[in-house]
Amino acid sequence: MAKKGSDELLARVHGSPAEIDADAWDALLAAQSAPSPFMRHAYLAALHESGSATGASGWTPRFFTLWRGKTLTAASPLYLKDHSYGEYVFDWAWANAHHEHGLEYYPKGLIAVPFTPVPGARLLARDAASRAMLVQAMLAWCSEQKLSSLHLLFGADEDIAACAEAGLLLRHTVQFHWINQGWTDFDAFLASLSHEKRKKMRQERRKVHDAGVQFRWARGSDITPEDWAFFYRCYARTYREHGNPPYLTPEFFQRMARTMPETWLLFVAEREGRPIASSLIALSQDAQGKDKPEVAYGRYWGALERVDCLHFEACYYQPLQWCIEHGVSRFEGGAQGEHKMARALMPVRTASAHWLANPAFADAVERFLEREGAGIENYLDHLSERSPF
Repeated sequence: MAKKGSDELLARVHGSPAEIDADAWDALLAAQSAPSPFMRHAYLAALHESGSATGASGWTPRFFTLWRGKTLTAASPLYLKDHSYGEYVFDWAWANAHHEHGLEYYPKGLIAVPFTPVPGARLLARDAASRAMLVQAMLAWCSEQKLSSLHLLFGADEDIAACAEAGLLLRHTVQFHWINQGWTDFDAFLASLSHEKRKKMRQERRKVHDAGVQFRWARGSDITPEDWAFFYRCYARTYREHGNPPYLTPEFFQRMARTMPETWLLFVAEREGRPIASSLIALSQDAQGKDKPEVAYGRYWGALERVDCLHFEACYYQPLQWCIEHGVSRFEGGAQGEHKMARALMPVRTASAHWLANPAFADAVERFLEREGAGIENYLDHLSERSPF
C-alpha cells in the first residue's frame, strides 16, 4: 500500500522486516528518546526469520514506513494477530465480548514487540508530525482491512501522546523496575533496605550458597555455543513445566548470538561442576552508543534441578550485583509480579493505547478503562506504602 499525504509523505506496508533497510530503521530507532534493543531491526528480523513470530504462529507482519523521497521519516512494527498470546496486556474479555455478540475480534492489529513486555519506542519518527501521520496511516489501513481493533503496547511517552491525540483509548498497567542509586557494592545496596528485607535477602542468598551453587557470567561473544544450548534447555523446560511450548525457537537465539551478541548477558548456576540453571539478561547501550550498558532487562530463565531460592538468585540478585558493579542505571524485571518489590524493584506505570472499530464496544471499553484506571491508581498508592527501603 502507498498513500501520499498533503506534505508529500509516502506510506508503505511491508510483509517482512527484510523489506526495510536495516541501517535506516536502526538510525531512526537511535534518534528516539526511549530506544530498546528489542526494537532493533536484527531483533525483529530474527523473530520473523527464525519462525518465532510469523503468520504460522499467529503473528503476520505488516510493518509500516513513511518516506519523504528516499528518507525514512517514520516506521513501526505492526502484526495481524489471530490470538492474544504473547502480549502481556490482556484483552481476552474484549475478545469474548465480541464473540458473544456475534462479532469477530480476530484478526486484530498489534503494534508491539512479540513476546517482549518492555516499555520503549514503538512509533519511530523523526518528529511529532511524522509520528502523528504514522498513527493516522495505520488507523486508516486497519479500517480499510476491516480489523476489529488496533493496539499499541508498552509505548514510550511520545507514542502514547500521539495515540491519545488520534483518539485512542489509554490503558495503564504496572511493572517493577530497580533504579541504581549509586551504590558502591551489593552490601551498600543491602544497607539501604529495611532490616526485614535485608535479612530476607541474605537468608535467600545463603540458602543457594549452602546448597553448593556457584554462578558465573558471560557476555556477548564470550557466551559459547554450549552456553547458548544449555540456556535453551533451561528456557524450554520452564515453558513446558507451565504447560506451554516455548515461544522462541533455538534458531532465534542462534541469530541473536550472531547478529546482536553485545546485547546479551548470561548467568549460569553450577553445582559440583555441572550447570543446573541459567538466566538471560538483555543490555542496552548508553545514549552515546558506548559499550557501557544503561539499562538491563530481565528476560528468561530456567533450571534443570530444584534448589530453594535459586530463582531469586539467578533472576534478581546476580543481575542486580552485576548492575551495581558495572554502573547500570536501571534493571527492568519484566511483566507483573509484586513479589519483586521484596527485591527492591519498585512499581512504575506502563501504558498502552487501543482503537476499537465498533463504536458500541469502544464506548464499553472506555467505561471499563475508567474503572480499571482508578483501580490501578489505588493499587499504586497501596504499593507505595510497602517500600522495601
